[in-house]
Amino acid sequence: MTTYPGLPGPEISPHLTRLESRVKYSPGTEFTIDRISMVGNTGTYLDSPYHRFADGSDLADLPLTSLVDLPAVVVRTSGTESRAVDVGALAGLDVTDHAVLLHTGGDEHWGSPKYADNAPYLTEAGARWLVERRVRLVGIDSVNIDNVEDGKRPAHTLLLAAAIPVVEHLTGLGQLPPTSARFTAAPPRVASFGTFPVRAYATVPTAS
Repeated sequence: MTTYPGLPGPEISPHLTRLESRVKYSPGTEFTIDRISMVGNTGTYLDSPYHRFADGSDLADLPLTSLVDLPAVVVRTSGTESRAVDVGALAGLDVTDHAVLLHTGGDEHWGSPKYADNAPYLTEAGARWLVERRVRLVGIDSVNIDNVEDGKRPAHTLLLAAAIPVVEHLTGLGQLPPTSARFTAAPPRVASFGTFPVRAYATVPTAS
């Protein structure tokens, strides 16, 4: 799997095969131990502040209160003509202490070369608006939360400077309600590491 253009896909190989393990254990007992080599920016991943700032919190320093069982607000811009998620799409929403999930429809071409073409993104003004309202996390169903043509990466810069984790390459946000879902995206605790894949998921209340 590759997501961001130019980055390598993961390399997965056996360290110990089941066949090889049989000589180590009693008859009928076998195990497999596998190896994976990959960049942190693989699949759906979470950026910590350390990804952008040398003195920012790394994966090991992120509090679970910024990652697990967060109340979610889904911002829908999918189907609009604009690639940019700006303040107008956010205004009026109660986002303080919430995970804000940007449903742009950018995942339509997930896994294909078109995924990175004219991808949706969060504007600098939109990122500043979210920081001012003290959101806990921001996620997007696109190749990058920034406009990839802008080398300054203002959304990353503003959000991560405020210790707000960023999750990129989400899919399936169209299945979530605008509010009431709970969102989780927890990476392993790795020191001096900025980004890592996550199993991002939401829980949705059932109708009574």
